[in-house]
Amino acid sequence: MEQEKIIFATGNQDKMKEIREIMSDIGDRIFSLKEAGIEADIEENGATFEENAIIKARAICRLTGQIVLADDSGLEVDYMNKAPGVYSARYLGEDTSYSIKNQTIIKNLENAKGDERSARFVCVIAAAFPDGRIITARGEIEGLIAHEEKGDNGFGYDPIFYVPDYNMTTAQMDSEQKNNISHRGKALRLMKEKLKYEGIDC
Repeated sequence: MEQEKIIFATGNQDKMKEIREIMSDIGDRIFSLKEAGIEADIEENGATFEENAIIKARAICRLTGQIVLADDSGLEVDYMNKAPGVYSARYLGEDTSYSIKNQTIIKNLENAKGDERSARFVCVIAAAFPDGRIITARGEIEGLIAHEEKGDNGFGYDPIFYVPDYNMTTAQMDSEQKNNISHRGKALRLMKEKLKYEGIDC
């Protein structure tokens, strides 16, 4: 079967770097929206990570007629009733720096101790096919909200997401270590298996 080009519906270059590292064996066949020459403003108005991922994948698939992957991911902080959740990228405003977002979450949890600081990263990836089929894959990683930002290797909420088993935040991990345990790594590896089942050479 001819190896198919796959569009990943994101403009986030940090995310694309992770995706290519995790899916290195087919990384040269995965193109971001910008690399594919696509300009699209998609309203992510779903109530769940699954709904938002499907909205993005389906919209770009209809636009291009190609297989499209899209993800929606975020941080759920139990002490904050699982906020920011699906609003993680838009928390306190899309243009607000993650340093401010992270400091706000730390401030919100100033009275939380031990397991009260529990949180998780969630990633859902949707694949949309030209024939209308949709498949999804979900990955999660459990951790705690740190008392301060630590690490320079990650992005977004990584500097405050502490993983007890590794005694460090995901921003303190090297990329290989992080990709092995991360929510996005888990979801992407599961999606690869599902794509193979659908007959896609990956």
